[in-house]
Amino acid sequence: MTKKPFGIYITLENSPVQPERFTGYHTGVDLEIFPGEENTEVSVKAVCAGKLIYRNYISGYGGVAGESCELNGQLIIVIYGHLKLDSIINKINDELKAGEKIGILGKSKSTETDSERKHLHLGFVKGEVMNLKGYVAIQAGLSDWIDPCEYVCGK
Repeated sequence: MTKKPFGIYITLENSPVQPERFTGYHTGVDLEIFPGEENTEVSVKAVCAGKLIYRNYISGYGGVAGESCELNGQLIIVIYGHLKLDSIINKINDELKAGEKIGILGKSKSTETDSERKHLHLGFVKGEVMNLKGYVAIQAGLSDWIDPCEYVCGK
């Protein structure tokens, strides 16, 4: 389930999640936790086989992991946002298998999620250049991104 799908234009007033801090076109999809998972460890798994290329704290996300991989013949970088940073046990340049645990979601309203709710921001950036923007100012800026729900949300 998502409250913020890919490409939705968010303003402080129209956001489906309140309070809101950001404005722009959403570059990823926010995958929500299920009821009852607020105080449990929720694993985040690699969506494709690739290499861990980023592991750090970023304003707006909290803990972030970045994975370089190929999806349907296209090079992409997968952004996994709002993770508990110290739960990411892999090191930079470690190989990841599709389905392998990357880490766990950060605690709601903590530094792990940069004071956001407990959820996964999942973004697919085209190419090999790391781009951590959660929002872009103009709709044309979405052309550098792929809707993750085309691959992982289920139909």
